[in-house]
Amino acid sequence: MSPNIYNYTDWIGEVNPKVLCENLTGILEKSGYTIVNFIDYHFTGTGYTCVWLLAQSHLAVHTFPEDNKTYIELSGCNESMNNKFKILLKEWFETYE
Repeated sequence: MSPNIYNYTDWIGEVNPKVLCENLTGILEKSGYTIVNFIDYHFTGTGYTCVWLLAQSHLAVHTFPEDNKTYIELSGCNESMNNKFKILLKEWFETYE
């Protein structure tokens, strides 16, 4: 059996680092991911980048506050976890509408 990596990328309309970290950590956990480590960096003036190292791969987040958007990229080796993440992310943003 050959290995598979399932990638999901999206732009979301939240740029607050605290809100992003709290919600995305919860979504990862509810999706079944195991968080191994977390690292982040606040750019001087504007912008924020963070990465969750997962037992199943990683989630990277890069904010662009000047455009009020954030780029997310989830790579994982479990298709059902990736699908669950997508569903929960969509549900989170439906609460904004």
